[in-house]
Amino acid sequence: MRRSSTFARQVLLVRVGRRDGGPQSATDVALPEHRYADRPGRRYGLSRIRRAEVEAVMPVSPALAPAAPVDESPSMSIPLLPGERTAARRMKFAVVNACTLASLMLGMLAIFLAMQGEVRVAALCLIACVAFDGLDGALARKLGVASPFGAQMDSLADMCSFGLAAPVVVYASLAGSVSTPAAAVACALVAACAAIRLARFNVSPKDGRFFCGVPTTMAAAVLALTVAIGLPVPGPVLVAGVAVLAFTMVSSFPYAKLARLVKLPPWLWLAPVIGALVDVRLTFALVVVGYLVSGPVLWLRQRRTA
Repeated sequence: MRRSSTFARQVLLVRVGRRDGGPQSATDVALPEHRYADRPGRRYGLSRIRRAEVEAVMPVSPALAPAAPVDESPSMSIPLLPGERTAARRMKFAVVNACTLASLMLGMLAIFLAMQGEVRVAALCLIACVAFDGLDGALARKLGVASPFGAQMDSLADMCSFGLAAPVVVYASLAGSVSTPAAAVACALVAACAAIRLARFNVSPKDGRFFCGVPTTMAAAVLALTVAIGLPVPGPVLVAGVAVLAFTMVSSFPYAKLARLVKLPPWLWLAPVIGALVDVRLTFALVVVGYLVSGPVLWLRQRRTA
């Protein structure tokens, strides 16, 4: 009934308009009255759909970028050296970081020498890297200038010297004795495991007694000494040993720190010293194998006592 009355009213308005002689347009006949124009839309919920469609196709000016939230908080610079910043402490801080940079530069030099075929000299540079790496940490603690910046810088230098330079030197030393793909895979494992080991060390809680896995410094020292002394081991066996050493870096086996090894009874150190006088290569190989095996042994012992 409402629809018929509305239609009749529209027809009546059209006829009255024609009698009055007023100008008629297509919109006068097609469009209903304003108050009844959106009644079907309100009844069936079409008005909201039409409004959403209009907003979806509205042009957006390409010159106006979406407004980003503005951070009004004042920017604060974090000092590289926490605490009192006197001239003496800055000098100490510079000396410690110079040792870290020296380790990094020696690692780069080892890469250059290995590329030229001087693998023995490159291995000696890696041993010097190990010495400077231990020196910067000891100096930082003794001089009281340890900082988060120094820890991060030391980690980056270790990755360059021990995670990249050491595999390159080993790869250069294996050239010609084993297949190139096998040497490349073993050295790539050393680099990848060194990166994982350093990242895990930065975010893990520290244990004063044991390392979780073989540290990168010790692994690089083993590789450098192996190349420097010319360990008489067949090429395939040496490649397998490099791969095993890489996996021990990312293992969960506990390995004793150097501070605990120094506290061992003196008679235990007598055997390696005498062995080095007799055959340094064999003694070095036995010490390395014994240290690598000590991790799984300690792990099994801890599980039994737990």
